[in-house]
Amino acid sequence: MTWFHPAGTLADGRADVVVTPAVAGWDYSGLLVYTLRAGEAVSLTLAEDEGVLLPLSARDIDVTVDGQAFRLAGRDGVFDAVSDWIYLPLGSDVTIAGSAGEVAVCTARATQVFPVAHMAAADVPVEVRGAGRSTRQVTNVATPGSFTGADRINVCEVITPGGNWSSWPPHRHDGIGECTVTNEEIYYFRIGREDQKHGDPVGQGLFHVYTVDGSVDETVTLHDGDVYVVPQGYHGPTVAPPEYPMYFLNVLAGPGEERSMSFCDDPDHHWIREAWETQAPDPRLPWSSAAGRTERA
Repeated sequence: MTWFHPAGTLADGRADVVVTPAVAGWDYSGLLVYTLRAGEAVSLTLAEDEGVLLPLSARDIDVTVDGQAFRLAGRDGVFDAVSDWIYLPLGSDVTIAGSAGEVAVCTARATQVFPVAHMAAADVPVEVRGAGRSTRQVTNVATPGSFTGADRINVCEVITPGGNWSSWPPHRHDGIGECTVTNEEIYYFRIGREDQKHGDPVGQGLFHVYTVDGSVDETVTLHDGDVYVVPQGYHGPTVAPPEYPMYFLNVLAGPGEERSMSFCDDPDHHWIREAWETQAPDPRLPWSSAAGRTERA
């Protein structure tokens, strides 16, 4: 089964990206990415899934969920601001309409129905994680600590300034051995530039994945719009070259009775977390908030 999917290779019909359990070769996590067009609505039914509808580079989006109307404010790009979003219940019929821009529908196989919810951008927690060149911004869209009204889905965004590392130290959540939590994880990457609000086609980055049994050990060159699915193994680092800040959208879900974002570090590198105690956070972070890019002196 292929884990790395370069930009464009997961396009299917109306969608720019289609990751389903069948495509990924697993059981729970999924992702749909659409580019909205004026006068052309996107309609879908979440027959087996719950979802999170998240604007990536679109504003003023009209959304109908089982006949209930919402307006998403959105944003101009993933490097521009934190966005509002909508939780989509299991079994819901959804219509999305807007003039232009990209939206993501993150999905997870679910069995419990929770009510639709519209979360304001100002209510989405932004966390600065790590220190030194391992500092990054984690935007907790729909994680167990930030949103409780879901069955299995977990969604977060990470912004890594140019020259920094994320997914570090390497970690896993594959249910193997002492690592008891199992979460299938999708990475959707956008690579930008310092002065841009969204992705750039010439941007690059690096991503490393390796399994416990050694059957997989690869480092791939990332470009804007690439997708990597991680069914098992340690993942990290993700590396942003100095000139190209990196964004990734994470979708995680698994078989646990309770949603969890727990993980196990590679024991050889766990000590790095203690080293952060003597390092200052990168002053470029937080990168953004609901109000937009953070002002820097």
